[in-house]
Amino acid sequence: MPGFSVFNTPLQNGPMIPPALQAFSSSALPVLDIAGTIVFAISGAIEAARARLTIVTFMFFAAITGVGGGTVRDLLIGAPVFWMHTSVPITACLLSAIAVWFTPTRFWPARAVEWFDGLGIAAYGVFGSAKALAYGIPLIPAALMGIVSACMGGIFRDMLAGVPSIIIRPELYITAVALASGTYVSLTALGLNTSLAAMIAVVAGFSLRAVALIKGLGLPHYKR
Repeated sequence: MPGFSVFNTPLQNGPMIPPALQAFSSSALPVLDIAGTIVFAISGAIEAARARLTIVTFMFFAAITGVGGGTVRDLLIGAPVFWMHTSVPITACLLSAIAVWFTPTRFWPARAVEWFDGLGIAAYGVFGSAKALAYGIPLIPAALMGIVSACMGGIFRDMLAGVPSIIIRPELYITAVALASGTYVSLTALGLNTSLAAMIAVVAGFSLRAVALIKGLGLPHYKR
């Protein structure tokens, strides 16, 4: 039996895989994947808690929010859908839902979803771009894949919860994701170490989102 990487790519006695993909699979970057999945899953479960839904719905909200963006990304870049080849992401989503279900509501302040979501979009934006680059996607589409990874899960969550999606509000949301993914793609294109580039990009994206949440910053509306 051939060995498999975290993306179910043969590593031994199988087809040769691109060096970029092999380096990505063995790097610390996949940590951002599970971190983003957990953070998004928590935000989905908190949204279910706000609506006073059942434990089953908690799990569904956590799962669709946690893996929704990554699923769309993998389909677009031609990669194996990540949660179909390992139980870790779905398990993390379900455990996150259970944790929120049994946690007193005082531990989840009114803006908890926004803060968890802000951290998640920064991590997932970077990871999505990194994975796209590893699969040979050019720089600009790779940056866009970071945005897809980070935003689609939240869009699915908001649609299910029946609340206005964050992406149609003027707050700096997609802008923060674009900063994270664009920073990572740019820094790695300039030859910076991937781990350092990822750290800088996540901090940059989350910082912009945090400032937007604290100060209420947003993009200007269209005016004739």
